[in-house]
Amino acid sequence: MTQIPDAHAHSYALARERYADIGVDTESALATLSSVSLSLNCWQGDDVTGFETIDSTTGGGIQATGNFPGKARTPEELRSDITMALSLIPGTHRVNLHAMYGEFNGARVDRDEISVDHFRTWIQWATEKHLYLDFNATCFAHPMADSGFTLSSKDASVRAFWIRHVQRVREISAEMGRQLGSPCVHNLWIPDGSKDQCVDKFGYRALLKQSLDDIFSTPMDRAFMKDAVESKLFGIGSESFVVGSYDFYLPYVLTRHLMPCLDMGHYHPTESVADKVSSLLHFADELLFHVSRGVRWDSDHVVILNDDLCALTDEIVRAQALKRVHFALDFFDASINRIGAWVIGTRATQKSLLRSLLEPRVQLLGYEQADNNFARLALLEENKLLPLGAVWDEYCERMGVPPGSAWIQSALNYERTVTSKRS
Repeated sequence: MTQIPDAHAHSYALARERYADIGVDTESALATLSSVSLSLNCWQGDDVTGFETIDSTTGGGIQATGNFPGKARTPEELRSDITMALSLIPGTHRVNLHAMYGEFNGARVDRDEISVDHFRTWIQWATEKHLYLDFNATCFAHPMADSGFTLSSKDASVRAFWIRHVQRVREISAEMGRQLGSPCVHNLWIPDGSKDQCVDKFGYRALLKQSLDDIFSTPMDRAFMKDAVESKLFGIGSESFVVGSYDFYLPYVLTRHLMPCLDMGHYHPTESVADKVSSLLHFADELLFHVSRGVRWDSDHVVILNDDLCALTDEIVRAQALKRVHFALDFFDASINRIGAWVIGTRATQKSLLRSLLEPRVQLLGYEQADNNFARLALLEENKLLPLGAVWDEYCERMGVPPGSAWIQSALNYERTVTSKRS
């Protein structure tokens, strides 16, 4: 049952007092949360299909599972679905595009031929909706990725093709940032690797290093775009060897002054991305996080408010680094309502950030500096049951979106009236 306004206001007033008792200002937390923009992944809306006329069923590296009806089939439908999702998410956010989502009007435009002209409608839409755009090179789902290698391929013509593609993408990213007035974050991930044992790992990585140097040799104005590269532990078809591993990319980005992109599903299941935050921030100016949820492997499940996510936002907030990090959602579930998946994942990330912002940091630091480990642990435990939900509902109310579970019916109504009509 939807909470009546008076009851909601009363709940927030009580929550504000409870947090004030431990030295936490809920108003300050809400103000900070409102300044954090997340980048919504366009590929949740169409199961990572894109809108090209080239054969994108080949050259793997990414796979969505499920056949829930109503996925977006055109750029117009995808923009409509994103707009609907954003109407249920508090705050002002960004949209993350892949190069395969250009508008090619039935023409066969290969990846190394794309230009900003193929994304002008996206830019116009973002301008009208007061949104910003981020961008990704699409180095998979293409015949030139059939071998399992792109920028590290031992075929010089294949490497040259993908170098041209990424160069084009960087140019488009810079133009998006220039026109929209906010730096476009360009992220580069490649599927390169080997399904079974590989002998010449050094050789493949030497080729990747050279390809990256060729790509990034053209400087771009950081006022318009920022580069990031994304590592991975293993992938489909690269179970035994990934060329662009964390160990390879970390020294590369630090010596080239780029951003490392840390995907929450791209590490060993027992390895915590959160543990890397306090180290990397001493050496990298900015970090990009792909917020995802791996279930036993890099499965890109819809993000939920779980321990991994809370640990990540805790470390970022404790380091007072919100202005130095970028959050991009990266999941694609084709088995459930796609608009609902966007909203669940985005709101979960925001809830985690709010939870971290409401942590009694000053009191906890005081206990820690006094070497009072008992009191520190006790307060961390008590903090888990403080009325986070009432503060979250207040944030949603102020931002003009449904609080609590009230948004679910809106997503179901959109499914009934819009997406269920798609063949």
